[in-house]
Amino acid sequence: MRSTLSRARKQWRSNTLLSATRYWLVPYADRLGAMFLQQMFASVGKVLPAVLAPLVIAELHADPAWVGVYYGISAAASLVVQMGCGSFIIRYGALRMSQVVLVLLGGGMAVAAEGSLPGFGASAIIGGGGGAVSTPTSSQLLYRVSPPRLAPLVFSIKQTAVPAGLLICGFLGPAMAGALGWRGAVLATATACVALAVMLQPLRARFDDDRVPSRRFRLSDFRVTIASVLKSPDLRGLSFACFAFNGVQSVFTAYFVTYLAALGYELAAAGFLFSVVLAVAVPCRILWGWIGSFRLAPRFVMAGLALGMARSVALTGLFTAAWPVVAIGLVGAVLSATAMSWHGILLSETAAWHPPAAPGR
Repeated sequence: MRSTLSRARKQWRSNTLLSATRYWLVPYADRLGAMFLQQMFASVGKVLPAVLAPLVIAELHADPAWVGVYYGISAAASLVVQMGCGSFIIRYGALRMSQVVLVLLGGGMAVAAEGSLPGFGASAIIGGGGGAVSTPTSSQLLYRVSPPRLAPLVFSIKQTAVPAGLLICGFLGPAMAGALGWRGAVLATATACVALAVMLQPLRARFDDDRVPSRRFRLSDFRVTIASVLKSPDLRGLSFACFAFNGVQSVFTAYFVTYLAALGYELAAAGFLFSVVLAVAVPCRILWGWIGSFRLAPRFVMAGLALGMARSVALTGLFTAAWPVVAIGLVGAVLSATAMSWHGILLSETAAWHPPAAPGR
């Protein structure tokens, strides 16, 4: 009897995956692909300054603490923009706002190429504020066509774009800086972001068919967004989880290369190890999404990821120059598999609990 039930469950899961591929992943592959590229380039734009930070710090004779200041300013801009971007997504459409994201990221990086500390501050505000809209826009576009049962898997696949972008930064950032200088690498990436925004234009009419041109931005949007989270116990809990997870992720991505450089690693070696470690996040994001869709409740998956983050972060703080590169890589891989891999699970849960009358927030 048990073997019969086991075979039945396996057959059901197999049929579910086949149905997902046939009825969602194939028909909506263009949406998933477009949002994958948007998120990947947004990730590149946000993380490239951290990868190039050792070169910038050496040229400007700045303290490494300025890296934290840069990302602190960027996070503040992101917070403000994310609280108020819902009306713009509703009015102009998720794809149009994705294009705006890419243009602002490109503009922010171009300002950073000026090379002064005020220029980097302006870059953090422009790029950080613009890049903050990338996740709400892609989530809005995908969730309205995703079957609820498959949402954790779909969002996780989309979110693999983030570690993919970090991989590009780790591998190509130091190489481009060696060939073009760090300013040239920043400007080349800025140009690529703007070019992708232009390439997405033919998809706009079809993807933004749900936009509401009459929608207007109001200052009360900030209050409504905050209230909608605080009034719902489920959204409130998810927001605290997102706060903690984002904090760990931000420190990891902002300081890992600089941390390795302080331990004596060359920039190219530090960037390579950063990329290798981040490669783990690509399959892990899909794995956690699959587990959250077919095996365990998403909340249990997030709890396990939180424990993994806590342990790996504690070990990361113990790194010294005497640690072998393999040991550093293994700890970094666990940190990547947790702190860089939670997004699809949490975003799908947030979208599922969000009031349907207020998309885009």
